[in-house]
Amino acid sequence: ELGIDLWYKVKPCGRLVRPVAPTRIPGRYLSHQEGLPKLPVPSLQQTCERYLATLEPIVDEEELSHTKELLAEFQKAGGVGERLQKGLERRARKTENWLSDWWLTTAYLDYRMPVVVHSSPGVVLPRLEFSDRQGQMRFAAKLIAGVLDFKTMIDNETLPVEYLGGKQLCMNQYYQVLSSCRVPGLKRDSVVNHAHRSRPPTHITVVHNFQFFVLDVYNSDGTPLTVDQLYMQLEKVWSSSLQTNKEPIGILTSNQRNSWGKAYNNLIKDKTNKDSVRAIQKSIFTVCLDAPMPCVSDELYHSRAAVQMLHGGGSRWNSGNRWFDKTLQFIIGEDGSCGLMYEHAPAEGPPIVSLIDHVVEYTKKSEMVRTPMVPLPMPQKLRFNITPEIKKDIEKAKQNMNIMVHDLDVKVIVFSHFGKNVPKTHKMSPDAFIQMGLQLAYYRMYQRCCATYESASLRMFKLGRTDTIRSCSIDSANFVKAMDDPAKQKIEKVTLLEKAVKAHRAYTDMAIHGQAIDRHLLGLKLQAIEDLTSMPEIFMDTSYAVANHYNLSTSQVPAKTDCVMCFGPVAPDGYGVCYNPMAEHINFAVSAFNSCNETNAAHMAQRLEEALLDMRMLLESTPKAKL
Repeated sequence: ELGIDLWYKVKPCGRLVRPVAPTRIPGRYLSHQEGLPKLPVPSLQQTCERYLATLEPIVDEEELSHTKELLAEFQKAGGVGERLQKGLERRARKTENWLSDWWLTTAYLDYRMPVVVHSSPGVVLPRLEFSDRQGQMRFAAKLIAGVLDFKTMIDNETLPVEYLGGKQLCMNQYYQVLSSCRVPGLKRDSVVNHAHRSRPPTHITVVHNFQFFVLDVYNSDGTPLTVDQLYMQLEKVWSSSLQTNKEPIGILTSNQRNSWGKAYNNLIKDKTNKDSVRAIQKSIFTVCLDAPMPCVSDELYHSRAAVQMLHGGGSRWNSGNRWFDKTLQFIIGEDGSCGLMYEHAPAEGPPIVSLIDHVVEYTKKSEMVRTPMVPLPMPQKLRFNITPEIKKDIEKAKQNMNIMVHDLDVKVIVFSHFGKNVPKTHKMSPDAFIQMGLQLAYYRMYQRCCATYESASLRMFKLGRTDTIRSCSIDSANFVKAMDDPAKQKIEKVTLLEKAVKAHRAYTDMAIHGQAIDRHLLGLKLQAIEDLTSMPEIFMDTSYAVANHYNLSTSQVPAKTDCVMCFGPVAPDGYGVCYNPMAEHINFAVSAFNSCNETNAAHMAQRLEEALLDMRMLLESTPKAKL
């Protein structure tokens, strides 16, 4: 999700003493935030020129020349473009970040498709060594303790500031992921964050067999419960939720947002239900203790685990064992499967991965503290009164969930031939190399290039989220067309690959410095809507629709942990591709929809493997590459 290979370099801010009780030391995080630059508004001419260049490989000549005319008209002195650009610049002066509120609303809160598959990513963590409830509880207890350890750094504002290419990054997203939750609305959702209240929450929610529990994770003196105490509390939760015939109230959160908004208003009319829902929303995070999923071979394990993290496997498996609106849900199966899913509105992948890396390291430590055996109160079970109408909503949500489950095709592969090491040997950016592999795989499957989205971090700027790296370029198109052309010499192919990789690297650099085109174009469009003027023609143009129909939606999410993030495609005939490049291997997750005959996740994954191997062979068998 960085789209860049200068991984986060962490520089701790001085030596900091951690106070015992979680008190907030104001100013440290804030003073860092205040020093961050504001997101710039790129020049209109630059964006129009770059937009045309990105269209060249994906639209035909006739459409391109029509778009050229529209852009010339749009840029005329004193014309529509200039007026909207001035409006954007005014907005940039008056706000902390001209994009962040607009982006949150348009990309997430106004989006009415279910968050499951369509928006919320899942993360598959390395398989654990247990296959029974004791192992599951033990690991869950360690994981909770690890998250609370990370939370102490957030609460004390002692999180090491992250750097990218020598520049400090915005740390705001870390303050949005705990004690927060999405709330459905009839037309637009919202996000609540209880972390900054005068009395922040001290409980998590645990769900087992579709039943939710409130588990207090702090002692009265403000210290977190030890691993032993957490284990005992989880045992209590487990043994008081053995019935497997409970209504899966959580499955309501998987529905289309307008339907869920309606069902939600109906659900919380009842005071008991309202209190239970509020307890889930306020909780620091949720832990889902999953029932075992159907057994599969070791080779298919990662793909099955990805499905478990993305949607739970359907109503007869674990899809009811979730509250999909919750920002952070850790998922631990009785069979050793482990991972999490997160609701995308408050944050991107890197802060989540940073939390994961911390927690995974924490769970490996041996436990030093032996616990005083103080009796702890029973975790409180959340009650729901289920009326016939709510029961009907649950049945409908189950049906819709099962349709989504059958439609999603996910393939996780561990590409074991090489990792970042090979591109680096050839002085190439690993991310750009992998993206060119994707371009080649797609071209070989479909004999055409397609609009490709790769997310780039805008965290160099205050409250920055993402912009788009358009991986399909004139240079990438030249390379993929030449690669299998017998008339082309190897040396020429190598030159074209090098040029394509450099172009991708340059676009990435442009994007992380706030000079990409997609958020700027969106801003101009939203400015037109805000000004109540008629929609400029460039946004009604076929080219604009083609440019925003991403057959490849991709993200690099590097982690120290050997994990992989996964998400659904953003187009009905598209692919979702997420990858974590390690030193000597690469974890890939590829998704597609079964309802589209043209796409197939396993085929794409195989083509991607072949493309990367062919690119390595090209570099290693060409004299120039050996110099």
